[in-house]
Amino acid sequence: MKDNYLHSEISNKIIKAFYTVYNTLGYGFLEKVYENSMMIELRKTGVDCEQQKSITVYYDDIKVGNYFADLIVEHKIIVELKAAENLCEEHEAQLVNYLRATEIEVGLLLNFGKKPQLRRRVLTADYK
Repeated sequence: MKDNYLHSEISNKIIKAFYTVYNTLGYGFLEKVYENSMMIELRKTGVDCEQQKSITVYYDDIKVGNYFADLIVEHKIIVELKAAENLCEEHEAQLVNYLRATEIEVGLLLNFGKKPQLRRRVLTADYK
């Protein structure tokens, strides 16, 4: 993996955990099973991670709702997990919106589908 992008060391640990979980469990479980398994694998690496972290969304400085991030790793990367046949535009848009709603700049979209899929999105403060 490349080591010259934002939070690459943490991203590499997350991606390694993703493939370990995928290769162990395979395809067909609910997202929650993969989420819990990812927490186990990530904790083995010693990274700080939170599961189902509540994030408040504001519009014109008024609270308009909350969402729950599947995983937040080292307070630097949002991990959105899917168990779909394939990733689609809506999944990527969801991740980008989560990045917009936080100070976090890096997001990983991981799909435990028939084939493992991942997408990495960066939304720096300059673009928020």
